[in-house]
Amino acid sequence: MTRPTKTAVAEPSPPSPSPSLRTQVGLTVQRALIAIRGENDSAGRKNMQLLIQLRWIAVLGQIFTIAVVRYGFGITLPVKYMLAVLGVLITFNLLSLLRLRTHPQVTNNELFIALLVDVSALTAQLYLSGGAANPFIFLYLLQVSLGAVLLEAWSTWTMVAITAGCFGGLALIGRPLVLPPDHNLGLHSVYVQGMLICFLLNATLLVIFISRISRNLRTRDKRLADLRQRAAEEEHIIHMGLLASGAAHELGTPLSTLAVILGDWQHMPPFTIDHELMQEITEMQAQVQRCKSIVSGILLSAGEARGEAPVQTTVITFLDELVAQWRANHPAATLAYENRFGLDVRIVSDSAIKQMIFNVLDNALEASPRWVGLSAIHLDDALDLTVEDIGPGFEPEMLAQLGTPYQSSKGRPGGGLGLFLAANVARTLGGSVSASNRSQGGAMVKLTLPLTALMLDDEEEH
Repeated sequence: MTRPTKTAVAEPSPPSPSPSLRTQVGLTVQRALIAIRGENDSAGRKNMQLLIQLRWIAVLGQIFTIAVVRYGFGITLPVKYMLAVLGVLITFNLLSLLRLRTHPQVTNNELFIALLVDVSALTAQLYLSGGAANPFIFLYLLQVSLGAVLLEAWSTWTMVAITAGCFGGLALIGRPLVLPPDHNLGLHSVYVQGMLICFLLNATLLVIFISRISRNLRTRDKRLADLRQRAAEEEHIIHMGLLASGAAHELGTPLSTLAVILGDWQHMPPFTIDHELMQEITEMQAQVQRCKSIVSGILLSAGEARGEAPVQTTVITFLDELVAQWRANHPAATLAYENRFGLDVRIVSDSAIKQMIFNVLDNALEASPRWVGLSAIHLDDALDLTVEDIGPGFEPEMLAQLGTPYQSSKGRPGGGLGLFLAANVARTLGGSVSASNRSQGGAMVKLTLPLTALMLDDEEEH
């Protein structure tokens, strides 16, 4: 075999990002939009449930108020018509419950219509019981307040206009009740007592329901912020994958050239007669092969055809091979490996999972060159991996920002990506990554991976 000349090595073409990586950007954005729509639907459903509960309270409150006014104060009321309005309100509430069970998604228009029904029922009851002179007319403020919290801007202002129009209409055509002119009696006045009850009712319901609605909205906003942060992190990882894929393409040609040159050197007399040089060449070939394996793994993770496809294996076999490979790559390191998984389970070996565990082990080795521990157990249908070291441990601010990029104590540019990548790979599989400091010194990182995300279904296995 002759040594190739420099002209035999073609210049690498510009990297072409993997089509699968390119599509991941769009998929990430699409998943984020779907998740955001889901959070909006969840908040709308909770708010509709609150309106249904408030409507039941309104029904019971109106029945109690009608009974007290009619039979307690002896004031004549059209009870038959007022009960008919309550019957319509009860029917609408039952239909709302049925609609919510069959169609969980609730839009702004549906909330707006629900509040309009409440305003209509209140207007009808006020028309039958004194019109604008009824002290309970200030319950319109409760409907407007709910609209301001639940509805979009146009719906809220429409609600203001409608309630104002209802107030004016009741003042023009309402049926006034025959009440004694006793406003000067203070709390002994029937009208003042009604206004006090209306005030307490308004204030109580506003505090209870506005607080609950605000809590729902805060929960939704927090969840949406988390989803946006997750989408940004996933997009960051995808861009890193694009760069890694391009770098892998670039490195493929020079690594192949180095492998050919080193193969030629093995047969050249100046090297064959020198055992030290031969050992160095052998070591160089091993390192070049390792670099080619890393490149192949990057391209495989990026969706390229290069490299071996994922293979069926078992949890114990996968971990044993992973530990053996890591020990071979770090011969000077001491890795204490304890496998307490128990009954073996068939899974699919994935390079991303292997690289994730390698990243955590490498981080532990940098912090603790003398000793690194790895243990595996089967807990709650999940594979729990614990990586420990006897280094300085994590700083409190690093533990508070676990899983965010570029949080590192190593002080070098671009550091802190190991746990960031591990957290995102685990999260993609439905798992989690947690970190803490050991009581006896050092750090501990726990990886939890659900076995359902790793195992083969029966149809896929066949």
